[in-house]
Amino acid sequence: MPLRLTSVSAELYRSIRRIQVPVERLTVLVGKNGVGKTNLYRSLELLAAAARGAITREIAEEGGFESVLWAGPRAKGPVRLKLGAEFGDYAYSIEIGLPAPIDEAALTATEPMVKSEELVHRTRGEALTLMKRQGPSAWLRDEDGRRQSYEEALIPSETALSGFRDQGRFTELDLVRRALLDWRFYHDFRTDKASPIRQPALAITTPTLASDGYDLAAALATVLEIRGEAPDIEAAIEDAFPGASLVTEFGKGTVSIGLKFPDLPRPLGVHELSDGTLHFLCLVAALSGYRLPAFIALNEPETSLHPDLTLPLARLIARAAERTQVWVVTHSEALAAALEIEAGVAPRVVVKQQGATWIEGLKLFGEFAEQE
Repeated sequence: MPLRLTSVSAELYRSIRRIQVPVERLTVLVGKNGVGKTNLYRSLELLAAAARGAITREIAEEGGFESVLWAGPRAKGPVRLKLGAEFGDYAYSIEIGLPAPIDEAALTATEPMVKSEELVHRTRGEALTLMKRQGPSAWLRDEDGRRQSYEEALIPSETALSGFRDQGRFTELDLVRRALLDWRFYHDFRTDKASPIRQPALAITTPTLASDGYDLAAALATVLEIRGEAPDIEAAIEDAFPGASLVTEFGKGTVSIGLKFPDLPRPLGVHELSDGTLHFLCLVAALSGYRLPAFIALNEPETSLHPDLTLPLARLIARAAERTQVWVVTHSEALAAALEIEAGVAPRVVVKQQGATWIEGLKLFGEFAEQE
């Protein structure tokens, strides 16, 4: 069973000076444009990239280390971007910085480097370090609790979280890595005429929708064919498009989907559906799949949807949150309000506080005021 995420933290990342955010079964963040909601979402993506060993590459693709750093006043000395995730008693953290002048391991002087990592297990008021990495060297506790040292084992772009994959010897590290690898992010479904989503998909069992939604038809068909029924999918489509039903068609190694509307003589294929309808179907597949990931993050899922779909979307998200953890970032107050009604979860308001991203009611130690 995957570990349950309980909090995330970020320090010196874009508009985030320092923040620790509790994570519930359903976390809803709402706020105006420009307050840093997407930066909170993006920090989650970077944590998942650390599990793949790709965090430094993703920072480089964002424009490099300096472009992702906190733009406000900084303390003197080396500046490092810090990220962390807690899974109950387990806490993973990572720091990214620039090469030191004498560092020969970096390709360039501006290459983002993993400076340190740590995995800690806290229990009964005590903290036991399970993994600690400084520069290229690391040590880990094995299955017997003994420290195993690895000198010069890692290059700057690698993470210890990804690099040490001996499940038998480093069980806890493997648990945290697999938990992060099971996160899925949905924020950009291409719906233009040339989008792969509008084409037939390979007829391959697809328990979880890909982040870009290219395997939409296969993900929906998997639920229908393997389970023989799809009550959550059918309920979501009926809620959004009364009287409509999902249809599937198998070709030579491919599968296509369409929607049958009661007032039309034939189903409409995905190549004929509006952008908003196709976007909603992607969300249906993401949130009602055969196997939901351990954690789903949605960034402005209401984009391109008609306001009439706000309530059906809220119900779809609420049902998914009964099966897994869901994190929603939105600027739609209507969606946030609908989620509070459908899921009983109060939305958290993201604001700028002294120029930095913050959440109303959040305390410095990572709890909301009403949780004290």
